Amino acid sequence: MNIQPVHFRPTDGFADRARQATGDAKLRQGFRGAMDFLQTKRLAQFTDPAELSDLRDLGEAIRQACLARLPELLVELERKLVQRGVQVHWAQTPQEANDIVLAIAQRRKARRVIKGKSMVSEEVAMNHALEAAGIEALESDMGEYIVQLAGEAPSHIIMPAIHKTRQDIGLLFQSKLPVDYTDNVDALIAIGRRVLRQKFAEADIGLSGVNFAVAETGTLCLVENEGNGRLCTTAPAVHIAITGIEKVLATLDQVPPLLSLLTRSATGQAISTYVNFISAPRQPGEADGPEEVHLILLDNGRTQAYADLQLRATLQCIRCGACMNHCPVYSRIGGHAYGTTYPGPIGAIISPHMLGLGATYALATASSLCGACAEVCPVRIPIPALLIRLRNEAQAVHADRSTLRGGGESRKPLVSLAFHAWAQMYSHPRLYRVMSWLMSRGRALMPTWQGAWTGIRTPLIPAKKRLRDLLHERPL
Repeated sequence: MNIQPVHFRPTDGFADRARQATGDAKLRQGFRGAMDFLQTKRLAQFTDPAELSDLRDLGEAIRQACLARLPELLVELERKLVQRGVQVHWAQTPQEANDIVLAIAQRRKARRVIKGKSMVSEEVAMNHALEAAGIEALESDMGEYIVQLAGEAPSHIIMPAIHKTRQDIGLLFQSKLPVDYTDNVDALIAIGRRVLRQKFAEADIGLSGVNFAVAETGTLCLVENEGNGRLCTTAPAVHIAITGIEKVLATLDQVPPLLSLLTRSATGQAISTYVNFISAPRQPGEADGPEEVHLILLDNGRTQAYADLQLRATLQCIRCGACMNHCPVYSRIGGHAYGTTYPGPIGAIISPHMLGLGATYALATASSLCGACAEVCPVRIPIPALLIRLRNEAQAVHADRSTLRGGGESRKPLVSLAFHAWAQMYSHPRLYRVMSWLMSRGRALMPTWQGAWTGIRTPLIPAKKRLRDLLHERPL
Protein backbone atom coordinates (compact mmCIF):
# COMPACT_ATOMS: atom_id res chain seq x y z
CA MET A 1 0.00 0.00 0.00
CA ASN A 2 1.12 3.55 -0.69
CA ILE A 3 0.97 4.78 2.92
CA GLN A 4 2.35 8.21 3.72
CA PRO A 5 4.60 8.46 6.81
CA VAL A 6 3.26 10.12 9.95
CA HIS A 7 5.38 13.23 9.37
CA PHE A 8 4.20 13.63 5.76
CA ARG A 9 3.06 17.17 4.97
CA PRO A 10 0.70 17.35 1.97
CA THR A 11 1.69 21.01 1.56
CA ASP A 12 5.27 19.97 0.74
CA GLY A 13 5.51 19.21 -2.96
CA PHE A 14 1.83 19.90 -3.64
CA ALA A 15 2.62 22.39 -6.40
CA ASP A 16 4.97 19.89 -8.06
CA ARG A 17 2.40 17.10 -7.88
CA ALA A 18 -0.30 19.37 -9.30
CA ARG A 19 2.01 20.52 -12.10
CA GLN A 20 2.84 16.91 -12.96
CA ALA A 21 -0.84 15.98 -13.03
CA THR A 22 -1.81 18.88 -15.30
CA GLY A 23 0.96 17.81 -17.66
CA ASP A 24 -0.43 14.28 -17.91
CA ALA A 25 -2.79 14.43 -20.89
CA LYS A 26 -4.13 10.92 -20.32
CA LEU A 27 -4.97 11.64 -16.68
CA ARG A 28 -6.67 14.93 -17.51
CA GLN A 29 -8.72 13.39 -20.30
CA GLY A 30 -9.79 10.52 -18.07
CA PHE A 31 -10.82 12.74 -15.18
CA ARG A 32 -12.61 15.20 -17.44
CA GLY A 33 -14.67 12.40 -18.96
CA ALA A 34 -15.42 10.84 -15.57
CA MET A 35 -16.45 14.15 -14.01
CA ASP A 36 -18.70 15.03 -16.96
CA PHE A 37 -20.33 11.60 -16.66
CA LEU A 38 -20.97 11.97 -12.91
CA GLN A 39 -22.26 15.51 -13.28
CA THR A 40 -24.72 14.38 -15.94
CA LYS A 41 -25.96 11.46 -13.82
CA ARG A 42 -26.47 13.68 -10.79
CA LEU A 43 -28.32 16.28 -12.84
CA ALA A 44 -30.66 13.62 -14.19
CA GLN A 45 -31.66 12.72 -10.61
CA PHE A 46 -32.51 16.28 -9.63
CA THR A 47 -34.86 17.43 -12.37
CA ASP A 48 -37.02 19.59 -10.09
CA PRO A 49 -35.03 22.58 -8.72
CA ALA A 50 -37.64 23.27 -6.04
CA GLU A 51 -37.56 19.68 -4.80
CA LEU A 52 -33.76 19.73 -4.73
CA SER A 53 -33.67 23.01 -2.81
CA ASP A 54 -36.18 21.75 -0.23
CA LEU A 55 -34.32 18.45 0.17
CA ARG A 56 -30.99 20.24 0.62
CA ASP A 57 -32.60 22.51 3.23
CA LEU A 58 -33.86 19.42 5.05
CA GLY A 59 -30.49 17.67 4.82
CA GLU A 60 -28.69 20.73 6.18
CA ALA A 61 -31.19 21.10 9.02
CA ILE A 62 -30.86 17.43 10.01
CA ARG A 63 -27.07 17.52 10.05
CA GLN A 64 -26.93 20.80 11.97
CA ALA A 65 -29.51 19.64 14.52
CA CYS A 66 -27.63 16.39 15.12
CA LEU A 67 -24.28 18.12 15.43
CA ALA A 68 -25.76 20.56 17.94
CA ARG A 69 -26.61 17.54 20.11
CA LEU A 70 -23.58 15.46 19.19
CA PRO A 71 -22.19 14.77 22.72
CA GLU A 72 -25.52 13.50 24.06
CA LEU A 73 -26.29 11.56 20.87
CA LEU A 74 -22.95 9.76 21.09
CA VAL A 75 -23.71 8.71 24.65
CA GLU A 76 -27.19 7.53 23.63
CA LEU A 77 -25.77 5.63 20.64
CA GLU A 78 -23.29 3.82 22.86
CA ARG A 79 -25.96 2.93 25.41
CA LYS A 80 -28.35 1.52 22.80
CA LEU A 81 -25.64 -0.47 21.02
CA VAL A 82 -24.29 -1.95 24.25
CA GLN A 83 -27.84 -2.97 25.20
CA ARG A 84 -28.01 -4.89 21.91
CA GLY A 85 -24.68 -6.63 22.43
CA VAL A 86 -22.45 -4.39 20.29
CA GLN A 87 -19.08 -3.49 21.83
CA VAL A 88 -18.29 0.23 21.50
CA HIS A 89 -14.75 1.61 21.51
CA TRP A 90 -13.53 5.22 21.51
CA ALA A 91 -10.38 6.31 19.70
CA GLN A 92 -8.91 9.79 19.82
CA THR A 93 -6.08 9.15 17.35
CA PRO A 94 -5.42 6.85 14.37
CA GLN A 95 -2.94 4.91 16.51
CA GLU A 96 -5.60 4.23 19.13
CA ALA A 97 -8.05 3.05 16.45
CA ASN A 98 -5.49 0.65 14.98
CA ASP A 99 -4.54 -0.61 18.44
CA ILE A 100 -8.19 -1.48 19.13
CA VAL A 101 -8.46 -3.45 15.88
CA LEU A 102 -5.17 -5.23 16.53
CA ALA A 103 -6.24 -6.14 20.06
CA ILE A 104 -9.47 -7.69 18.75
CA ALA A 105 -7.57 -9.55 16.01
CA GLN A 106 -4.98 -10.89 18.43
CA ARG A 107 -7.62 -12.03 20.92
CA ARG A 108 -9.39 -13.88 18.11
CA LYS A 109 -6.06 -15.16 16.71
CA ALA A 110 -7.14 -13.70 13.39
CA ARG A 111 -4.86 -13.94 10.36
CA ARG A 112 -7.12 -12.44 7.69
CA VAL A 113 -9.29 -9.31 7.62
CA ILE A 114 -11.56 -8.56 4.68
CA LYS A 115 -12.69 -4.98 4.33
CA GLY A 116 -15.70 -3.28 2.86
CA LYS A 117 -15.30 0.30 1.71
CA SER A 118 -14.20 2.56 4.54
CA MET A 119 -12.52 5.93 4.09
CA VAL A 120 -11.96 6.15 7.85
CA SER A 121 -9.84 2.99 7.70
CA GLU A 122 -7.84 4.73 4.95
CA GLU A 123 -7.61 7.79 7.17
CA VAL A 124 -5.93 5.80 9.96
CA ALA A 125 -3.79 3.70 7.55
CA MET A 126 -5.31 0.53 8.98
CA ASN A 127 -4.07 -1.77 6.22
CA HIS A 128 -0.51 -0.75 6.98
CA ALA A 129 -0.99 -1.40 10.71
CA LEU A 130 -2.52 -4.84 10.10
CA GLU A 131 0.12 -5.90 7.61
CA ALA A 132 2.87 -4.75 9.98
CA ALA A 133 1.39 -7.12 12.57
CA GLY A 134 1.40 -10.03 10.09
CA ILE A 135 -2.35 -9.91 9.41
CA GLU A 136 -3.58 -9.98 5.81
CA ALA A 137 -5.90 -7.08 5.01
CA LEU A 138 -7.82 -7.38 1.75
CA GLU A 139 -10.09 -4.76 0.22
CA SER A 140 -13.34 -6.17 -1.18
CA ASP A 141 -14.76 -3.02 -2.78
CA MET A 142 -13.77 -3.35 -6.44
CA GLY A 143 -12.24 0.10 -6.68
CA GLU A 144 -10.35 -0.32 -3.41
CA TYR A 145 -9.20 -3.78 -4.48
CA ILE A 146 -7.80 -2.35 -7.72
CA VAL A 147 -5.80 0.41 -6.02
CA GLN A 148 -4.60 -2.05 -3.37
CA LEU A 149 -3.30 -4.36 -6.10
CA ALA A 150 -1.57 -1.37 -7.68
CA GLY A 151 -0.03 -0.28 -4.38
CA GLU A 152 -1.77 3.08 -4.59
CA ALA A 153 -4.08 5.18 -2.46
CA PRO A 154 -7.66 5.95 -3.55
CA SER A 155 -8.01 9.07 -5.70
CA HIS A 156 -11.72 9.65 -4.98
CA ILE A 157 -13.80 8.97 -1.88
CA ILE A 158 -16.61 7.25 -3.82
CA MET A 159 -14.74 5.79 -6.82
CA PRO A 160 -11.23 4.96 -5.57
CA ALA A 161 -9.86 3.82 -8.94
CA ILE A 162 -11.40 6.57 -11.06
CA HIS A 163 -7.92 7.54 -12.29
CA LYS A 164 -7.48 4.17 -14.03
CA THR A 165 -8.80 3.14 -17.44
CA ARG A 166 -10.11 -0.34 -18.20
CA GLN A 167 -6.89 -0.98 -20.12
CA ASP A 168 -4.88 -0.04 -17.03
CA ILE A 169 -6.93 -2.45 -14.94
CA GLY A 170 -6.60 -5.23 -17.52
CA LEU A 171 -2.82 -4.93 -17.46
CA LEU A 172 -2.83 -4.78 -13.65
CA PHE A 173 -4.89 -7.97 -13.33
CA GLN A 174 -2.67 -9.70 -15.89
CA SER A 175 0.46 -8.84 -13.92
CA LYS A 176 -0.92 -9.53 -10.42
CA LEU A 177 -3.38 -12.38 -10.97
CA PRO A 178 -3.15 -15.64 -12.91
CA VAL A 179 -5.44 -14.40 -15.70
CA ASP A 180 -5.09 -13.43 -19.34
CA TYR A 181 -5.37 -9.80 -20.38
CA THR A 182 -8.81 -8.41 -21.05
CA ASP A 183 -10.18 -4.90 -21.00
CA ASN A 184 -13.80 -6.00 -21.06
CA VAL A 185 -15.43 -4.36 -18.04
CA ASP A 186 -17.81 -7.24 -17.27
CA ALA A 187 -14.96 -9.74 -17.50
CA LEU A 188 -12.75 -7.65 -15.20
CA ILE A 189 -15.51 -7.41 -12.60
CA ALA A 190 -16.08 -11.17 -12.81
CA ILE A 191 -12.35 -11.79 -12.24
CA GLY A 192 -12.33 -9.57 -9.18
CA ARG A 193 -15.45 -11.19 -7.74
CA ARG A 194 -14.06 -14.68 -8.29
CA VAL A 195 -10.90 -13.86 -6.36
CA LEU A 196 -12.72 -12.09 -3.55
CA ARG A 197 -15.49 -14.64 -3.09
CA GLN A 198 -13.06 -17.21 -1.68
CA LYS A 199 -11.56 -14.61 0.63
CA PHE A 200 -14.91 -13.94 2.30
CA ALA A 201 -15.06 -17.59 3.36
CA GLU A 202 -11.49 -17.50 4.68
CA ALA A 203 -11.63 -14.20 6.58
CA ASP A 204 -11.59 -14.18 10.38
CA ILE A 205 -12.76 -10.57 10.66
CA GLY A 206 -14.86 -8.34 8.44
CA LEU A 207 -14.35 -4.59 8.64
CA SER A 208 -16.63 -1.87 7.31
CA GLY A 209 -17.31 1.81 7.46
CA VAL A 210 -20.56 3.43 8.57
CA ASN A 211 -22.58 5.97 6.60
CA PHE A 212 -24.94 6.87 9.43
CA ALA A 213 -25.27 5.71 13.05
CA VAL A 214 -28.73 6.17 14.59
CA ALA A 215 -28.73 6.95 18.31
CA GLU A 216 -32.45 6.34 18.84
CA THR A 217 -32.32 2.69 17.76
CA GLY A 218 -28.63 1.79 18.00
CA THR A 219 -28.46 1.14 14.25
CA LEU A 220 -25.47 1.27 11.90
CA CYS A 221 -26.39 2.14 8.30
CA LEU A 222 -24.09 1.04 5.49
CA VAL A 223 -24.72 2.04 1.85
CA GLU A 224 -23.07 0.14 -1.04
CA ASN A 225 -23.56 -1.17 -4.57
CA GLU A 226 -21.61 -4.41 -4.82
CA GLY A 227 -22.77 -6.62 -1.95
CA ASN A 228 -19.29 -6.83 -0.46
CA GLY A 229 -20.37 -4.69 2.48
CA ARG A 230 -23.14 -7.12 3.31
CA LEU A 231 -20.77 -10.08 2.97
CA CYS A 232 -18.02 -8.67 5.17
CA THR A 233 -20.49 -7.70 7.87
CA THR A 234 -22.17 -11.13 7.99
CA ALA A 235 -19.86 -13.91 6.75
CA PRO A 236 -16.85 -13.56 9.12
CA ALA A 237 -17.24 -14.38 12.82
CA VAL A 238 -16.36 -10.83 13.83
CA HIS A 239 -17.54 -7.54 12.36
CA ILE A 240 -15.68 -4.33 13.18
CA ALA A 241 -17.24 -1.05 12.05
CA ILE A 242 -15.27 2.19 12.21
CA THR A 243 -16.60 5.70 11.76
CA GLY A 244 -15.98 9.33 12.63
CA ILE A 245 -17.89 10.64 15.63
CA GLU A 246 -19.80 13.11 13.44
CA LYS A 247 -21.85 10.46 11.61
CA VAL A 248 -24.49 10.16 14.35
CA LEU A 249 -28.17 10.87 13.65
CA ALA A 250 -30.80 11.32 16.31
CA THR A 251 -33.69 9.28 14.87
CA LEU A 252 -34.30 6.63 12.25
CA ASP A 253 -36.65 8.86 10.26
CA GLN A 254 -33.71 11.18 9.51
CA VAL A 255 -32.02 8.46 7.44
CA PRO A 256 -34.28 8.41 4.30
CA PRO A 257 -33.80 12.07 3.23
CA LEU A 258 -30.04 11.84 3.76
CA LEU A 259 -29.93 8.54 1.86
CA SER A 260 -31.76 10.17 -1.03
CA LEU A 261 -29.30 13.06 -1.06
CA LEU A 262 -26.29 10.76 -0.73
CA THR A 263 -27.02 8.29 -3.49
CA ARG A 264 -28.34 10.85 -5.98
CA SER A 265 -25.43 13.22 -5.36
CA ALA A 266 -22.70 10.57 -5.33
CA THR A 267 -23.49 8.18 -8.17
CA GLY A 268 -26.67 9.54 -9.74
CA GLN A 269 -28.80 6.67 -8.39
CA ALA A 270 -32.25 7.04 -6.92
CA ILE A 271 -31.11 4.50 -4.32
CA SER A 272 -28.04 2.32 -4.01
CA THR A 273 -28.21 -1.42 -4.63
CA TYR A 274 -27.74 -2.33 -0.96
CA VAL A 275 -28.71 -0.44 2.19
CA ASN A 276 -27.70 -2.39 5.28
CA PHE A 277 -29.01 -1.76 8.80
CA ILE A 278 -26.97 -3.44 11.53
CA SER A 279 -28.08 -3.40 15.16
CA ALA A 280 -26.67 -6.49 16.87
CA PRO A 281 -24.50 -9.58 16.55
CA ARG A 282 -26.08 -12.91 15.65
CA GLN A 283 -28.82 -13.89 18.09
CA PRO A 284 -29.76 -17.40 19.28
CA GLY A 285 -31.68 -19.22 16.59
CA GLU A 286 -30.44 -16.99 13.75
CA ALA A 287 -28.78 -18.76 10.82
CA ASP A 288 -26.11 -16.20 9.98
CA GLY A 289 -24.36 -13.06 11.12
CA PRO A 290 -21.23 -12.37 13.16
CA GLU A 291 -20.66 -13.63 16.69
CA GLU A 292 -19.24 -10.23 17.68
CA VAL A 293 -19.93 -6.71 16.47
CA HIS A 294 -17.63 -3.83 17.42
CA LEU A 295 -17.98 -0.12 16.68
CA ILE A 296 -14.96 2.21 16.81
CA LEU A 297 -15.82 5.90 17.12
CA LEU A 298 -12.88 8.01 15.93
CA ASP A 299 -12.12 11.61 16.80
CA ASN A 300 -8.84 12.44 14.98
CA GLY A 301 -9.32 16.21 15.02
CA ARG A 302 -13.09 16.25 14.67
CA THR A 303 -13.62 17.72 18.14
CA GLN A 304 -11.33 20.59 17.11
CA ALA A 305 -13.65 21.41 14.22
CA TYR A 306 -16.68 20.90 16.46
CA ALA A 307 -15.44 23.45 19.00
CA ASP A 308 -15.55 26.27 16.42
CA LEU A 309 -19.08 27.24 15.37
CA GLN A 310 -18.03 28.22 11.84
CA LEU A 311 -15.71 25.26 11.23
CA ARG A 312 -18.30 22.86 12.68
CA ALA A 313 -20.06 23.00 9.30
CA THR A 314 -17.22 20.81 8.00
CA LEU A 315 -18.70 17.93 10.00
CA GLN A 316 -22.03 18.12 8.14
CA CYS A 317 -20.43 16.20 5.25
CA ILE A 318 -22.11 12.92 4.23
CA ARG A 319 -19.17 11.90 1.96
CA CYS A 320 -21.00 11.98 -1.39
CA GLY A 321 -18.06 13.41 -3.36
CA ALA A 322 -20.24 15.82 -5.37
CA CYS A 323 -17.96 18.75 -4.53
CA MET A 324 -15.03 16.89 -6.08
CA ASN A 325 -17.01 15.96 -9.18
CA HIS A 326 -17.80 19.62 -9.86
CA CYS A 327 -14.49 21.18 -8.81
CA PRO A 328 -12.46 22.64 -11.73
CA VAL A 329 -9.23 22.07 -9.78
CA TYR A 330 -9.88 18.46 -8.76
CA SER A 331 -11.03 17.54 -12.28
CA ARG A 332 -7.65 18.68 -13.64
CA ILE A 333 -5.22 17.32 -11.06
CA GLY A 334 -7.05 14.29 -9.64
CA GLY A 335 -6.96 13.05 -6.08
CA HIS A 336 -3.37 11.90 -5.68
CA ALA A 337 -1.96 15.40 -6.15
CA TYR A 338 -3.50 16.46 -2.83
CA GLY A 339 -1.55 13.86 -0.87
CA THR A 340 -4.41 13.37 1.61
CA THR A 341 -7.01 10.67 2.30
CA TYR A 342 -9.79 13.13 1.47
CA PRO A 343 -8.91 15.14 -1.67
CA GLY A 344 -10.75 17.94 -3.42
CA PRO A 345 -12.72 20.75 -1.76
CA ILE A 346 -13.98 18.67 1.16
CA GLY A 347 -10.47 17.36 1.80
CA ALA A 348 -9.10 20.90 1.87
CA ILE A 349 -11.39 21.80 4.78
CA ILE A 350 -11.29 18.46 6.64
CA SER A 351 -7.57 17.63 6.44
CA PRO A 352 -6.35 20.63 8.51
CA HIS A 353 -8.21 19.26 11.53
CA MET A 354 -6.71 15.80 11.09
CA LEU A 355 -3.16 16.67 10.08
CA GLY A 356 -2.81 20.27 11.23
CA LEU A 357 -3.07 23.44 9.19
CA GLY A 358 0.71 23.71 9.06
CA ALA A 359 0.85 20.47 7.07
CA THR A 360 -2.08 21.20 4.77
CA TYR A 361 -2.45 24.97 4.25
CA ALA A 362 -1.51 24.79 0.56
CA LEU A 363 -4.66 22.73 -0.15
CA ALA A 364 -6.88 25.66 0.86
CA THR A 365 -5.29 27.71 -1.93
CA ALA A 366 -6.05 25.02 -4.53
CA SER A 367 -9.39 26.61 -5.32
CA SER A 368 -10.66 29.29 -7.65
CA LEU A 369 -13.45 30.00 -5.11
CA CYS A 370 -15.92 29.62 -7.98
CA GLY A 371 -18.48 28.23 -5.53
CA ALA A 372 -19.43 25.13 -7.55
CA CYS A 373 -18.74 22.92 -4.51
CA ALA A 374 -21.17 24.88 -2.34
CA GLU A 375 -23.82 24.92 -5.07
CA VAL A 376 -23.92 21.12 -5.31
CA CYS A 377 -23.27 20.17 -1.67
CA PRO A 378 -26.40 18.25 -0.62
CA VAL A 379 -26.15 19.53 2.97
CA ARG A 380 -25.10 23.07 2.04
CA ILE A 381 -21.60 23.18 3.55
CA PRO A 382 -20.25 26.69 2.81
CA ILE A 383 -16.95 25.37 1.50
CA PRO A 384 -15.65 28.60 -0.11
CA ALA A 385 -16.19 30.55 3.12
CA LEU A 386 -14.36 27.85 5.07
CA LEU A 387 -11.49 27.87 2.57
CA ILE A 388 -11.14 31.63 3.04
CA ARG A 389 -11.15 31.12 6.82
CA LEU A 390 -8.37 28.54 6.53
CA ARG A 391 -6.35 30.82 4.25
CA ASN A 392 -6.64 33.59 6.84
CA GLU A 393 -5.66 31.22 9.65
CA ALA A 394 -2.64 30.06 7.66
CA GLN A 395 -1.54 33.68 7.26
CA ALA A 396 -2.31 34.65 10.85
CA VAL A 397 0.14 37.26 12.14
CA HIS A 398 -0.07 35.84 15.65
CA ALA A 399 0.08 32.08 15.19
CA ASP A 400 -0.64 31.45 18.88
CA ARG A 401 -4.06 33.06 18.40
CA SER A 402 -5.01 30.69 15.59
CA THR A 403 -7.64 28.08 16.43
CA LEU A 404 -5.89 25.46 14.30
CA ARG A 405 -2.62 23.61 14.79
CA GLY A 406 -0.06 25.18 12.46
CA GLY A 407 -1.91 28.47 12.06
CA GLY A 408 0.34 31.22 10.75
CA GLU A 409 2.87 28.79 9.31
CA SER A 410 2.43 29.90 5.69
CA ARG A 411 3.21 33.51 6.53
CA LYS A 412 6.79 34.09 5.32
CA PRO A 413 8.96 37.05 6.46
CA LEU A 414 9.01 38.58 2.96
CA VAL A 415 5.23 38.32 2.71
CA SER A 416 4.84 39.90 6.13
CA LEU A 417 7.14 42.73 5.09
CA ALA A 418 5.20 43.30 1.85
CA PHE A 419 1.84 43.44 3.61
CA HIS A 420 3.24 45.72 6.30
CA ALA A 421 4.48 48.11 3.61
CA TRP A 422 1.11 47.90 1.82
CA ALA A 423 -0.73 48.70 5.06
CA GLN A 424 1.50 51.68 5.74
CA MET A 425 1.03 53.08 2.23
CA TYR A 426 -2.74 52.75 2.29
CA SER A 427 -2.96 54.17 5.81
CA HIS A 428 -1.31 57.49 4.86
CA PRO A 429 -2.94 59.36 1.93
CA ARG A 430 0.10 61.53 1.18
CA LEU A 431 2.42 58.54 1.08
CA TYR A 432 -0.07 56.70 -1.16
CA ARG A 433 -0.21 59.61 -3.62
CA VAL A 434 3.59 59.84 -3.80
CA MET A 435 4.10 56.09 -4.21
CA SER A 436 1.38 55.73 -6.85
CA TRP A 437 2.86 58.70 -8.78
CA LEU A 438 6.34 57.13 -8.69
CA MET A 439 5.02 53.72 -9.79
CA SER A 440 3.05 55.10 -12.73
CA ARG A 441 5.96 57.24 -13.94
CA GLY A 442 8.50 54.49 -13.40
CA ARG A 443 6.46 51.68 -14.97
CA ALA A 444 9.16 51.12 -17.63
CA LEU A 445 11.51 50.03 -14.86
CA MET A 446 9.25 47.19 -13.72
CA PRO A 447 10.80 43.80 -14.60
CA THR A 448 8.84 41.53 -16.91
CA TRP A 449 10.01 38.51 -14.93
CA GLN A 450 8.48 38.49 -11.46
CA GLY A 451 9.33 35.07 -10.13
CA ALA A 452 6.63 32.44 -9.80
CA TRP A 453 3.93 35.00 -10.60
CA THR A 454 4.96 35.34 -14.24
CA GLY A 455 5.38 31.60 -14.60
CA ILE A 456 1.65 31.38 -15.35
CA ARG A 457 0.52 35.04 -15.36
CA THR A 458 1.28 38.28 -17.15
CA PRO A 459 3.63 40.71 -15.36
CA LEU A 460 2.25 43.28 -12.96
CA ILE A 461 2.89 46.63 -14.64
CA PRO A 462 1.41 49.87 -13.22
CA ALA A 463 -0.95 51.85 -15.43
CA LYS A 464 0.41 54.85 -17.31
CA LYS A 465 -1.90 57.14 -15.38
CA ARG A 466 -3.35 56.85 -11.91
CA LEU A 467 -7.11 56.86 -11.41
CA ARG A 468 -6.90 60.24 -9.71
CA ASP A 469 -5.05 61.61 -12.77
CA LEU A 470 -7.73 60.32 -15.10
CA LEU A 471 -10.43 61.87 -12.95
CA HIS A 472 -8.64 65.23 -12.99
CA GLU A 473 -8.52 65.09 -16.78
CA ARG A 474 -12.17 64.19 -17.09
CA PRO A 475 -14.28 67.16 -18.22
CA LEU A 476 -16.91 68.26 -15.78
